[in-house]
Amino acid sequence: MKIEYIDPFISAIKKVIGTMAFVDSIPGNPFIKKANDFSSPGDISAVIELIGKNKGSLAISFPKNSVLLIAKQVFEEEYKEINEEILDMVGEFINMISGETRKGLAKLGFHFSAGIPVTMQEKNHEIRHFASSRIVSVPFQTRFGDYYAEACFELNIT
Repeated sequence: MKIEYIDPFISAIKKVIGTMAFVDSIPGNPFIKKANDFSSPGDISAVIELIGKNKGSLAISFPKNSVLLIAKQVFEEEYKEINEEILDMVGEFINMISGETRKGLAKLGFHFSAGIPVTMQEKNHEIRHFASSRIVSVPFQTRFGDYYAEACFELNIT
């Protein structure tokens, strides 16, 4: 997968998290996860399916400490544990990231519709993508801690 296909995803994440949580996200180096590695790097994750001529999915995953501090920024409320409000927030993040990413991918000739976000929070949960190609993972740093994003696309390039 070409890096130019991941750029709209990275830009979307920076925009959405920046707008919603008032925090800059600094992307690290993207890397391809090992085959059949569905492990989540965080304690809470959300994934959304992308559907169209091509298919794929996007995911975001936060360690507990990072998501609690980001939720504090979003809701102006202190949190000790992940609750339904935070689960909804992470699901809405990936939904908004999906919308922005799809706009960027459309400029490259790839058109998608989005499914419904699925959030997970179980200990050692897996992120199951909706495409069977390799998963690209991107670590992000913020002043509230790190978080991670993943993209998986099956692109028909003509």
